[in-house]
Amino acid sequence: MTGNRTAALCNLGCKVNAYETDAMEKLLREAGYVIVPFDSPADVYVINTCSVTNMADRKSRQMLHRAKKLSPDSVIVAAGCYVQGAKAVDDAADLWIGNHEKNQLVPLLEKVLTERKKLQEVSEIGEIRDYEDMVIASAGERTRAFIKVQDGCNQFCSYCLIPYVRGRVRSRKIEDVVREIQELTEKGFQEFVLTGIHLSSYGTDFSGDAPKADQFGEEQLLELIESVHTIEGVKRIRLGSLEPRIITEKFVGKLAALPKVCPHFHLSLQSGCDDTLKRMNRHYTAKEYAEGVEILRRKYEHPAITTDVIVGFPGEDEREFGETVAFLENLQLFEMHIFKYSSREGTVAAKMPQSLTDREKSERSDVLEEMTIRQSAVFRKFYEGKRVSVLFEEEKEIGGKQYFVGHTPEYCMVAVEAEDALENRILDVWIEKEKDGIIFGKVDFSS
Repeated sequence: MTGNRTAALCNLGCKVNAYETDAMEKLLREAGYVIVPFDSPADVYVINTCSVTNMADRKSRQMLHRAKKLSPDSVIVAAGCYVQGAKAVDDAADLWIGNHEKNQLVPLLEKVLTERKKLQEVSEIGEIRDYEDMVIASAGERTRAFIKVQDGCNQFCSYCLIPYVRGRVRSRKIEDVVREIQELTEKGFQEFVLTGIHLSSYGTDFSGDAPKADQFGEEQLLELIESVHTIEGVKRIRLGSLEPRIITEKFVGKLAALPKVCPHFHLSLQSGCDDTLKRMNRHYTAKEYAEGVEILRRKYEHPAITTDVIVGFPGEDEREFGETVAFLENLQLFEMHIFKYSSREGTVAAKMPQSLTDREKSERSDVLEEMTIRQSAVFRKFYEGKRVSVLFEEEKEIGGKQYFVGHTPEYCMVAVEAEDALENRILDVWIEKEKDGIIFGKVDFSS
């Protein structure tokens, strides 16, 4: 036991990181630590870092130094992807742990506290073959829980460091996922997001052979989803980012037969130009991506399809960017997350000629940001005058008024005025209007 030791945690990066931060918090609580807010005095600060972009690296360093400045005598723990890929140890951290050591946080931390010496514990990522068991006791959100089911990636996109800091594909056993979700349903959670570093590769490692880059786990992933679907307390299932090539008639047909699966799909695109996609090592064409979108729209009435797009990739000239703009204008997606390309040392793309200025990347980003705002509004306006199902999450002030807000299965935010608390209730709502990214309506208590 640790007596009255306190610990504060900060998460940076993706939903997998968020899950692992919650799991590390659970380990600390079980060891007797009292968890406090990150801006409060604490004996230990844990920063779960990110390294997906140069900005993420910078933010990771900033948070380490912020914690050290806040409490110079405390133990600062740097964990995760920035740690895994860093070539030098930052003096602000007392304990460095890689992605494979997060489940060993407490014993490593106790060693640092006892010996009062800095410690670096980072496994060579190429040696990691087994899924690291970590579970959460609760989640940051009170109605929705993110469940990590897979780690690692074998895709090696030319711009990405993730395979080097997360390692090869490793999948979690179905029975372990089901057990964790059953425990969380008993605590009131109704919606679950199955997430991973490359979710479409789930289960491809179960045979014991190293999965290939073009190998996807359609059958294994469907088996996992079907198992979660049978859990009585589960009301909604969402899927993390999917590989466009996994979207087939067979795969989507089986998903559509499972009513708890939300019609909300994130298919990462990165570019709508085949020449750019080839340099990115993405292994599909814009036409194949569009065919996947069409399959989803045939199987679901009004599916929400979101994507990621990188602008300013090396070699992207006006023609290539113009093809991406025209492609996305034609697709009419629900939301796009736009990223300006930043070179990552150690990747293939870092050796390609960099031809665009930051200003030119920003100008291209602005074009797509305007497009996604416009297309998202069109998507939400579809629901005006219709009745939708909403899982309410929290009370929030909007325009000086108090509303309860939640999300539809398509992940559209809905706000209603209500006198009674609606948190964690699934209710039908009549939609009145769309405004500024939010749908407003009234609860249909008669349904």
